[in-house]
Amino acid sequence: MSGQNGHFKSHFDQPSIDLSATDSAIDETTIAELELIAARYPQSRSALLPMLHLVQSVDGRITPRGIEVCAEVLGITTAQVSGVATFYTMYKRRPMGKHHVGVCTTALCAVMGGDEVFATLQEHLGIGNDETTDDGAITLEHLECNAACDFAPVMMVNWEFFDNATPQSACAVVDALRAGEEVTATRGARISSWREAERVLAGFSDNRVDEGPAAGPESLLGLQIAEEKGWTAPPAPAPDGDSRGEENHD
Repeated sequence: MSGQNGHFKSHFDQPSIDLSATDSAIDETTIAELELIAARYPQSRSALLPMLHLVQSVDGRITPRGIEVCAEVLGITTAQVSGVATFYTMYKRRPMGKHHVGVCTTALCAVMGGDEVFATLQEHLGIGNDETTDDGAITLEHLECNAACDFAPVMMVNWEFFDNATPQSACAVVDALRAGEEVTATRGARISSWREAERVLAGFSDNRVDEGPAAGPESLLGLQIAEEKGWTAPPAPAPDGDSRGEENHD
């Protein structure tokens, strides 16, 4: 399901890729960068995921031209590239807004208020799931687990965390984004555009890696307790089954 009343969707809900479409900004510079990504991997086909992120950073979605170029660089078929691009929901088949706003609606976030946050944003923005506002500023999507359950409910903007979200805080964030104001993630950097974030996922730094804390107190609590009690992890076994740190008396 998708739209105003839907809370669940799969990759089957996205539109198919129109192979007759030609809208693409991929040029020789982009092709050189795709080749650079492919060269990083012993098996070049392993580069397909970051290459598709680079395509999205340039075209704002997965375009037929992007699929063709990835296939040419990797020496595989367009059908093989399409199979990956249409399987993962992080690859988009329709044009995205300037910012991607995702709200976790998996069990823990849902019961902690994620469903309410998502429903409020739908009403506030006037769009349904996986839709974009008329001004092109926000694409809204409900997400499966964001791997930040200790901060539930969690909202993400261009893959940066906004922890302990409420309907009010979520609306304030999207309003600030639409107004062009500077917004900073709860645990992370200043918010860039979705396309800029996609370029980072392709492996090109935006020099924001050190901005903001990477972990919060909730995530570090277990480590703190262990340090206070003097707990340590058991040593890992060495190769050939010998315990690390044991003396060899042979």
